[in-house]
Amino acid sequence: MIKKSFLALAGKRRANSSFSKKLVAFSLGLSLVGCANLSAQALFSHYSAALQQPHALVARGEYQQALEQLPDSPDGEILDGMEKGRLALLAGDLEKSKAALEQADLAATAEQDKAIIQLSKGVDQIGALVTNDNVLTYMPPDYELGFLHLYLMLNYIKENNLQGALVEARRANQVQERAKRLRDSELQNASNTATQNGIDDNVGAVLVKYPPAGKLLGSVQNGYLFYLSALLYEAEGNLNGAFIDYNRALAVEPDNAYIADAAMRVALRQGRRDELRLLEKKYGQYQRPDRSKGQLVVLNEQGVVNARDFWRLPLWLSDSRGYLEAHTVSLPYYRSYTAAPQKAFSVDGQTVKPAQLANVNGMAQNALSEAMPAMAVRQILRVVAKNEMRKSLTEKDDSGIGNLVVNIFNVLSEQPDTRSWQTLPESAGVYSGFYSSGQHTVNADGQSINVTIESGKTTLVWLSRQGGQVVHWQGILGGI
Repeated sequence: MIKKSFLALAGKRRANSSFSKKLVAFSLGLSLVGCANLSAQALFSHYSAALQQPHALVARGEYQQALEQLPDSPDGEILDGMEKGRLALLAGDLEKSKAALEQADLAATAEQDKAIIQLSKGVDQIGALVTNDNVLTYMPPDYELGFLHLYLMLNYIKENNLQGALVEARRANQVQERAKRLRDSELQNASNTATQNGIDDNVGAVLVKYPPAGKLLGSVQNGYLFYLSALLYEAEGNLNGAFIDYNRALAVEPDNAYIADAAMRVALRQGRRDELRLLEKKYGQYQRPDRSKGQLVVLNEQGVVNARDFWRLPLWLSDSRGYLEAHTVSLPYYRSYTAAPQKAFSVDGQTVKPAQLANVNGMAQNALSEAMPAMAVRQILRVVAKNEMRKSLTEKDDSGIGNLVVNIFNVLSEQPDTRSWQTLPESAGVYSGFYSSGQHTVNADGQSINVTIESGKTTLVWLSRQGGQVVHWQGILGGI
């Protein structure tokens, strides 16, 4: 039965002989001239290896050192700009942070425009059959694009530019939706290619070995982004926009009492009696704060997102002659998608604990799970192409040197695509409460932060905590 299945697979491949010839020619061309145009980083190593030291430095809170240790743009403007933008924000260089993030934004938009055209031409037309996936232009998943615009929002807030931050909030929704549509198109394209080349079962064998990302909506959507945009809409006086995004954040993190309190506050201000009643039924009666008080909102980022690891999987494929052969494929994965609980801090000596807004580890795992079918298709087709290339050279080379060179090249270039935004936090959370106007003290990890509260306004404090270090800044938003 197994032999018949592989013979059937071989038959499908023979039926697509022109496609196989194109793969061989393409791979031969790359093996001979590609190295002149591609970096050793892309061909013979992978991103997590290059970012190992900066990733460890961020985890220890050594932000400036991490920024200095970043490789010189090993994977293009998009990933390079996102990493530098995040680290520069942590290191306190607002100008550098904003410039790097804007660079990444422009490059990502341009690549999305190209991708729309390329996807219409098929998997083999988008560089899917190159030496390994690392030489493809990096396309950030939608959760990373959301964080790109979130950090641009924070840069604008730090500059006291509410309108600039709101523009980024609106753009964040647009770019994530566009990225989702492109991903869906890529998945459909990969499925069609797998079927046409008779490798559906092989792809399934790869995917079944991958860990699930969980079923939580928080693995897909960004409660941190929704909450921050809602907070800005409320400060602007756009209560309708605020109510919508508070509820979107609440759908992602339904156990977050701080989001629920904000949604009930806006519902009351808007006279949304039915919505308020439903929220109170689930979260308890809303207690309207004293008008003389002001709101303190603390956004708490902590830890560092997991870097992609990789593993090598055995894969059995039949060649164009119907012979069954063992191969090895190298693919990325995450060791875990969990995040540590949000760490407490104190306000005026009283311990408080933020509630989770986003588990970035879970979002990263989910993004990889969604990308894996297309990755697996490219990898299997690539293994077939390399094997056919090796056999073609062996038949014409009695010395065996060509076979040896190709084997060495194939082994060294079999690198997993471990690219991801690796300086993001592991998770983000929020605390909010109402306090009398005047000076108050927030203490996080032994560092005291003096905070000013104004009646009827929101004081926003942003914290990032790694390795016992605390980066922070604050600003006062509009009315509540």
